Amino acid sequence: MQRREKTYIRGTFDAVVVGAGHAGCEAALALARLGKKTAVITISLDAIAAMSCNPNIGGTGKGHLVREIDALGGEMAKNIDKTYIQSRMLNTSKGPAVHSLRVQADKQAYHRAMKKTLENEPNLTIIQGEVDEVLFDNGTATGVRMTTGAVLESKAVILATGTYLKGRIFEGELNYESGPDGRFPARYLSASLNENGIELRRMKTGTPARVHRRSIDTSKMAVQEGDKTIVPFSFMNEADAIKRDQEVCYLTYTTKPMHEYILAHMDRSARTLGDITGEGPRYCPSIEDKVLRFKDKDQHQVFIEPEGTDTDEMYIQGVSTALPEEMQVEMYRMIEGLEQSEIMRSAYAIEYDSIDPTSLKLNLESKSHDNLFFAGQINGSSGYEEAAAQGIMAGINCYLKLEGKDPFIIKRSEGYIGVLIDDLVTKGTNEPYRMMTSRCEYRLSLRQDNADMRLTEYAYRIGLASEERYNHMLEKKKRIDGELEKLKSKSIGPKEETNAYLESLGTTALKTAVTLEELLRRPEIHYDNLAKFMELTLDKPDEILELETIVKYDGYIKKQNKEIENFLKMEERSLKDFDYSLVKGLKTEAKEKLEKFRPSNLGQASRISGVSPADINNIIIYMEINKRK
Repeated sequence: MQRREKTYIRGTFDAVVVGAGHAGCEAALALARLGKKTAVITISLDAIAAMSCNPNIGGTGKGHLVREIDALGGEMAKNIDKTYIQSRMLNTSKGPAVHSLRVQADKQAYHRAMKKTLENEPNLTIIQGEVDEVLFDNGTATGVRMTTGAVLESKAVILATGTYLKGRIFEGELNYESGPDGRFPARYLSASLNENGIELRRMKTGTPARVHRRSIDTSKMAVQEGDKTIVPFSFMNEADAIKRDQEVCYLTYTTKPMHEYILAHMDRSARTLGDITGEGPRYCPSIEDKVLRFKDKDQHQVFIEPEGTDTDEMYIQGVSTALPEEMQVEMYRMIEGLEQSEIMRSAYAIEYDSIDPTSLKLNLESKSHDNLFFAGQINGSSGYEEAAAQGIMAGINCYLKLEGKDPFIIKRSEGYIGVLIDDLVTKGTNEPYRMMTSRCEYRLSLRQDNADMRLTEYAYRIGLASEERYNHMLEKKKRIDGELEKLKSKSIGPKEETNAYLESLGTTALKTAVTLEELLRRPEIHYDNLAKFMELTLDKPDEILELETIVKYDGYIKKQNKEIENFLKMEERSLKDFDYSLVKGLKTEAKEKLEKFRPSNLGQASRISGVSPADINNIIIYMEINKRK
């Protein structure tokens, strides 16, 4: 696309969002719903909320983010509830802290539903085109310019460009300028950012091939069906209201001959050729990386997943690659059940520009440029859920900045979104960042089932969560608290009939009277087992899970709450305008890092790489001496 030099004013807005992927959609909707006149610009209207890689939402750690986005009044959970084709709750054999909902999406239906939501938003203007420049006045963002010469004036700008910035596709020796799915890349915006002192670096991700359904031999694969009990992603939806027939997925495996074939032709991978310079995602490696990294393994899991109900394209999860197309044809046919596979879309790697997220404040605003916010993969993250989480937070904080209000920061102790943003901004990342439950220190308290109880009140105060959503949360809390009080007040004794029933459930007989709360603490006892002793009022899976977790993990939760109290004490000690040169005993590396990152509080400072506990202790001592003075 050529650039037009002549410009004209196309409109004046409170905020402009560049990009309408998962981050851009949430940012634009948040701003518009909070009353700000907003424009969202996308290279293609057909790319709104596009699922260029795996057509699914959620999964381990990621499902927590979706629930938190929903609790804040976001759209992702509602949209996937409208358009899912299979739903599964992962890790149910483990503790509730790691339960994660994962659903397969109809990718085109998901796109259409989100596009319609944006179109129906009164304060939102949707524009197709390419942004080539962010406009500034004395370091403050004042709008954007498009390649057509159109200028959109605004008080703030959010960049949510995904993998489009100078995007380049790689398939073996072949590489060319492109965005994902063969769309136009954003060719000019990177230069504008560089000219204004915003440094960029290259990152890489990839996607596997899509094959025709008819070319798959499913008799050689294990069937993966959805759950019979549906758990909605949105707290505002009831299971019966969204229940529908589900599609089937399949599990198969790579083979030893396939691994040997890849190793023998590794010199033809774009990565080996040296054409790709950006770092790829560690937790979603290409098949080349898997074969190299795990040479002792003769097979790897491969999931075959439908891309929708009105298409025969099947997604080959676990086999992304940057090998040339002719090799892909041979390689995929070495997978069990894919011996006759017909590739409809080839696999590819894509490299794109991103920023160093440590250049951002915790509200996702640039440290060097006022009213310029960043969200999604441009910040070094990977995944739709991570992008959407940053999008809604950037939208909320952009609104608050325009209103002259304090930023909204979710602490690490309050949500996975807090962990995600704090990790990016404080620690940075050299590879696409993926959310996992293991990254969260307080995961027993930050479960997906209680995201609304943790965050909805914040969103209600800001104005993004509706009265209906807020009351829905309060009613849920009232039901759970009321049932908990009933369990505490109701006692049962060691009667013969009672003990016989308990032994039938695999637990020991009573010797003395216990409350039903104490009985529920036993691992073998579940909430529905208590129906013999009292009338049960909870019937929603989320509410039952939350009640059981509160009771069964009471000791652990109390212990974690004490850890959170200590954590919050560190977070409350402000380092705004702090002069580190005055602190005796502070290591040179620590001093340099602290001056560079300018952490907002002591807790954030403690998480910066290169800053030791001893350095933090020296700062505390200095603060205490100054306080006494």
